[in-house]
Amino acid sequence: MMERLQKLMAHSGVTSRRGAEVLIAEGRVTVDGTAAHLGQKVDPEIAHVEIDGVPLPIAPGLVYYLLYKPVGVISTAEDTHERSTVVDLVDAGTRVYPVGRLDSDSEGLLILTNDGDLTERLTHPRYGVTKTYVARVEGDPTRTRMARLRKGVELNDGMARAVSARVLDASGGEALIEIVMTEGRNREVRRMCEAIGLPVLRLVRTAIGPLKDRSLSAGESRKLSVSEVRSLYAAAAG
Repeated sequence: MMERLQKLMAHSGVTSRRGAEVLIAEGRVTVDGTAAHLGQKVDPEIAHVEIDGVPLPIAPGLVYYLLYKPVGVISTAEDTHERSTVVDLVDAGTRVYPVGRLDSDSEGLLILTNDGDLTERLTHPRYGVTKTYVARVEGDPTRTRMARLRKGVELNDGMARAVSARVLDASGGEALIEIVMTEGRNREVRRMCEAIGLPVLRLVRTAIGPLKDRSLSAGESRKLSVSEVRSLYAAAAG
């Protein structure tokens, strides 16, 4: 069903209908790669709309949630062993899927959505969207060890390299370190730390691209705002 573009933009929550008209008139909106025009009608099911080069999801029924995954919960939509999954923790009212995954014994931020395009952009390494982790490790995070995380650590499934790695605190035989990655292979951060002699005692994902939320407790979730969704798309656009 075709609908006026400015109405769809306003309905998405990104701006008012009048604001949408201004954005279109200024040439900042495209539909399927072509500059939009006032009064244009589009099919929200298939149209690809961008504002200033950043996608604006307008397809009906798209939902986005941010969850703080607790330890012990599986990052899948279903589990054959009937264990608790992240989907069980979000009352979305529709089918959603986790974007990437966190190991069962890890915790922190995880997005759940039914937006396949965003999922692809956030999980495929070619888009370079960062994920930030804070790890409590056993041992001494020397400059040499931290440099190895940034230079690259050879694992059994290939080289793994942190975008950045820094020490937040170190005392009493343990340390708190922050590691930023752009890929998420199985238990990758844990295996990297283990390989340089820093076994992980606790691992928390604290950010996905620009998205952070220190207010969520383990098991809590909330909807993402339109601006937050667009910020994730923008991060994937480089």
